[in-house]
Amino acid sequence: MPGTGNTGFETFHGNFIPALKGQSYADAVWLNVPGSLLDDSQTNSEYIAYAINYISGIASRNVSVIAWSQGNINTQWAFKYWPSARQVTTNHIAISPDYAGTTMVPLICPEGLPCPLSVLQQRYLGASDFITTLRSENGDSAYVPTTTLYSSNFDLIVQPQQGTGASAFLLDARNVGVTNNEVQTICAGTVAGGFWTHESMLINSLTFALAKDALINGGPGRVSRIDLKTVCNQPLTPGLGLAELLLTENSLLIGLAKIITTSLKATTEPATRAYVNAMPACDA
Repeated sequence: MPGTGNTGFETFHGNFIPALKGQSYADAVWLNVPGSLLDDSQTNSEYIAYAINYISGIASRNVSVIAWSQGNINTQWAFKYWPSARQVTTNHIAISPDYAGTTMVPLICPEGLPCPLSVLQQRYLGASDFITTLRSENGDSAYVPTTTLYSSNFDLIVQPQQGTGASAFLLDARNVGVTNNEVQTICAGTVAGGFWTHESMLINSLTFALAKDALINGGPGRVSRIDLKTVCNQPLTPGLGLAELLLTENSLLIGLAKIITTSLKATTEPATRAYVNAMPACDA
């Protein structure tokens, strides 16, 4: 699941697509959402709910979801309002998520100016109806086993991203299994725990190691099952290099360009869909 202003290919072609190519434990399928996730986040989430069920259906097996940035709150919304999606999902690997929105929205889209619909919906706690609705009724807790991965240093898109107050931090009220992984805490003083951007977290060695652990073992990725000394001293995902890093960093530039040029803009946030009140979220 891509991030704001990206297709799935644009988000992942410099990181998870090449890293998972030929692997026995995963077969990567990426989602290109119409409008590159700049439309109403509720619409984006509906595409994701459909895709999870569709891919699970044609594969005749459960799926695991790897998402970046806005793709994570869209996935969380899909899990909240479509229990069928969580029933066929083994785990969710959330990279640089903003479950509480981000304080950086006013810098990306100044107040009063027309902004992409989904950007307005990612304003920080209390300022976004979408985020408020998402987090209500324990929506700030996981619906499926979840691994969050985030950088407290140099994430210029999502803030705050530090400790338990991070926008990426997810609770576990349903006891499905959650691990929250701040790379600067887990890999302190090493290359993998240095200055990682919002987008370069996609190619961080700890990100890939914990994603692989979750895919192989099921449930959230756990640092206790990986060789931290080796992983934390790897500059990038094993097998990937400078070319892939540049492709990954370019995903942010693509997203910003689409934010500027898209026609999917307004000065106010889209109204909450009728089904939110007509069909309360189910925890079964």
